[in-house]
Amino acid sequence: MKNLYKVGICGMLLLSLSCTEDFEEINTNPNSPEAIGPQFLLSNVISVAADENTYDQGFRLANYLAQFAASVEFERIDRYEMGSNAQYWNQNFRLLNDIKSIQTNPATNEAYNAVADIMKCYLFSQLTDMWGDIPYSEALKASDGLYSPKYDTQEFVYTNPEIGILATLKKASETLASTTNGIQGDMMFNNDLVKWRRFANSLRFRYLLRISKRLTNFSEMQALVDQNDMMQGNSDNAVVPYLASAPNQWPMSQSALGLYQEHRMTLTVDSVLKAWNDPRQAVLYKPTQQSVINGNPQFKGLQNGLNRETINERGIQLNDISLFGAVFRDVPNGVDGQFMQYAELQFALAEAVARGYIQGDMKAYYEKGVRASFAYWKVPVPVDYFQRVNVSLDTGDALTKILTQKWLALINNGHEAWFNVRRTGIPALKPGPDNLNEGRYPVRYLYPESEQAVNKSNYDEAAARMGGDNINSKVWWEK
Repeated sequence: MKNLYKVGICGMLLLSLSCTEDFEEINTNPNSPEAIGPQFLLSNVISVAADENTYDQGFRLANYLAQFAASVEFERIDRYEMGSNAQYWNQNFRLLNDIKSIQTNPATNEAYNAVADIMKCYLFSQLTDMWGDIPYSEALKASDGLYSPKYDTQEFVYTNPEIGILATLKKASETLASTTNGIQGDMMFNNDLVKWRRFANSLRFRYLLRISKRLTNFSEMQALVDQNDMMQGNSDNAVVPYLASAPNQWPMSQSALGLYQEHRMTLTVDSVLKAWNDPRQAVLYKPTQQSVINGNPQFKGLQNGLNRETINERGIQLNDISLFGAVFRDVPNGVDGQFMQYAELQFALAEAVARGYIQGDMKAYYEKGVRASFAYWKVPVPVDYFQRVNVSLDTGDALTKILTQKWLALINNGHEAWFNVRRTGIPALKPGPDNLNEGRYPVRYLYPESEQAVNKSNYDEAAARMGGDNINSKVWWEK
């Protein structure tokens, strides 16, 4: 989907962006300046953000942190060598600049502005949840001569009543409820503003739950429930389909075989799925090659955080460890680029009821979430599934069951499962024996090195405020 920008912008239009060297200088008419329509900028933001969240940030990175994937040799993030993930920081700020261009475009309208605000909130939430304090109120002002923006606290980013994420999403939803304008270029919801409004409200609930440890008043959560204007089903999922043909195929289907084979089923997810006797296992993972050869297909996970020497010392045969399922490799359109699914929302509602934040039917929300996840993966729900001891909310710790089902439903959805594990401690993920973080579970990435070089005073202030620029410094909503 990253190529959509080139295909849609360079191939379909002759615009002032330099798709070829010196294009702008040669082709610009100074008496009639051309501008990129907001619909093309919106297409680019949606497609690139979805692809980045799901592939590089989801499959290749976060699936290790959330222990959906275990590495067999090369992916040192499985051992918590985190680094800065500067590529994602820079990508998000580039997309945020595209959003600014949408909102200042002569052809824009209030519907584009509202949708752009929703995407802006999503991108800034990614930045603050992965790094903590970030440039926010002074970000994107290089054109005004501000090249060293201050870092705002995460509390400010989320809760400022004028420009914070929660306030901005609320305003965007209200605008979409009243506007008579429309949009184009939306491959996620096909320009349906009702679905965008539901997405905005669902994101608000996600983020209110994210910061719930810091809240004392949960009336905004209850108001969202009472309004009943969040996602209504899987048809409202904020996902962008990959296509069967180039150039918009699921990238892992086109990548080197060795990269795919580096991602193995984990002992963590194996134990959970077997405890549930869950048929989603056969979609998310493959039986081991050795068990198939032996005529007795079985799934088997690998412990996270092992180096190659430990794997060899333990005599672990990699052909007897499960790979990810066919939808992640053999089918170029087997998965979607993801932002948020209805299943996540239902589990969030169930958790909020369990914690006493809202009124509602915890079991009904939970079962809707499970059914939505099964339906998303096109797997029938077993008739007795909700009566099983390890699934039923009538026995054992209901909150742990809700959050573990939510964790599974977030597989491959960027870092969202990692955010939830950091917030709740469920499931209780343990660092592997060869981890590089002294046995601690990491809670953030390092700030990009470029920030230390070009924005040092603001970087130093933010790092000191957070307790140091290291992967164990908790962000505001975790403390």
